Amino acid sequence: MDDEEGTPCGAGVLLDDRHVLTCAHVVRFAGAAPGGVTSRVRVSSAACRPEWTRTARVAPGTWVHDHGTQRGDVALLELDEPAGCGVRTTLWKAPLSGGTVQVYGFPRDEPFGMGADARLAGSGHRQGEWGLLKRIREGDPWIERGYSGAGAMAVGGEFDGHVIGIVVADYVQGDAKAAWMLPTETILTYLPRIEEFTGGDRTNELGSPGPGPAGDPLDDPLRLALTQELTRLLDSDWCGTVVVGTGGTTAVGDSWLVRLVRTADPAARATVTDAELTGAPGGTVLGLGAIDAACDARGRSVAEVGGYLARRFGFPGGGDADEVRRRLLRRRPPACLVVGGVDRAEDPRALVGDLLGELAARARSRGIRLVLGFEGVPPADVPHDVCLDPEPVSGDAARRATAAEARTAVGRLAQAEDAASALYRERGVRFFAAPRLPPCVAPRLRVRLAVARATEPHHELAAIRDLADGARAVLARFDRDVRRLIAAHEDLTAVLELHRVRAARYFGDEDRRLAERHAPAARALHTEPIDLGAARTLVGRYVDEVNRRSEEG
Repeated sequence: MDDEEGTPCGAGVLLDDRHVLTCAHVVRFAGAAPGGVTSRVRVSSAACRPEWTRTARVAPGTWVHDHGTQRGDVALLELDEPAGCGVRTTLWKAPLSGGTVQVYGFPRDEPFGMGADARLAGSGHRQGEWGLLKRIREGDPWIERGYSGAGAMAVGGEFDGHVIGIVVADYVQGDAKAAWMLPTETILTYLPRIEEFTGGDRTNELGSPGPGPAGDPLDDPLRLALTQELTRLLDSDWCGTVVVGTGGTTAVGDSWLVRLVRTADPAARATVTDAELTGAPGGTVLGLGAIDAACDARGRSVAEVGGYLARRFGFPGGGDADEVRRRLLRRRPPACLVVGGVDRAEDPRALVGDLLGELAARARSRGIRLVLGFEGVPPADVPHDVCLDPEPVSGDAARRATAAEARTAVGRLAQAEDAASALYRERGVRFFAAPRLPPCVAPRLRVRLAVARATEPHHELAAIRDLADGARAVLARFDRDVRRLIAAHEDLTAVLELHRVRAARYFGDEDRRLAERHAPAARALHTEPIDLGAARTLVGRYVDEVNRRSEEG
């Protein structure tokens, strides 16, 4: 993309023989912005053979640029003459949470262009609509002026070879280098006329808010607390399954969940002002692209929900539940999913049994973040790591506690849950048949505390305190069980090493019969997941052989 004098100003994506997508600021640099010194830019091909050069102008109504902000910055150019090379590019709606992209731009010292690789790094800014790109390797070519407008093409994964957005800005400060891209869904929101050049399903199909109190969802203390707790989980390195009660006797409706998902939706970000995002209560805004897919299961079949997930993540197979489930469990990076109205699906039992249940049970071990929304009280038999049931905590009506006592108990529980999670992540996952990490209770209790503390004194405060104390007792048992596994493993390792040293002293390190007994025992103690029963048997065989040889003299 050059100005009339041939000075490179940036790049663009050739959509078909007559249209080029680029950044508005690239056109402005070329002097061809609406009201600029000229009405045309020069567009030269980089991929077509034979190469060509055409003039182009901004298509009416397609100039979107809010200078100085992380907003918009797109323009659609119409070529004055057809390109004539038969190219047609599809811009794909794809998750932004991870992966690699390749861009091809025109830096000042490379008039014929140069490629650069970048890693998708999620949200680029709390206010804006841009996704962050980070350098993969030091010393490689990097994005600079001249790359703006270039297509970001996915490399590897299900969207390999597909353009998923365009570069909009670069950042270079010494060794610190980054860049930003505008995702397809945001571009489409600004330029609906490019719909025919897009493919894939949207991030957010959760639907419109259901019945509930009118007005801002966050005006209600309960909905505010639910929003903040779910944000706390999804904006951290936490993984697992959250079951969320969005209805029940509290008449919360699902508007708070819909609102939260929209804060991460690339399409919705283009319709929400910076003031709305920065002015929202703390802990109620997710980063751009934090949620990879969100859908409403109300009235939908297993095949329909599976079909949406397959299209959203680029899976083959047309939405077969087994295939979708298998691919989601293996996907890298792990997905963040929200499925609302699970209990209002066409067949809720089949949806959980055929698709969501195994995902829920294995989400933590696979790094997945899965949110399952229920309009009624979440069923107790759905596997989960956190339950955000909004219903009041029941307890002995005669018991009383202050808000401070309940808050202290919940704080201690939260610390214990963090410690248990760290122990499980660092040591517990190493063992076969390790005790399952108990579900986190503190998030739900924080929600209820936010509501009940305003009614002090109240028996629910005592129930919150008592439930927190009980949950801590469960965690203490979990801690003891895991540490027993760790101690047993350390003891077996020490016994094996002791007898190896003893055997080496008397029989030498090259003794074949002993080596044949030692090797499988050592493997059993170091190959994860570690089966302590099998390891104990193999270590015993080795020890018995060493003892037998020693007695034979």
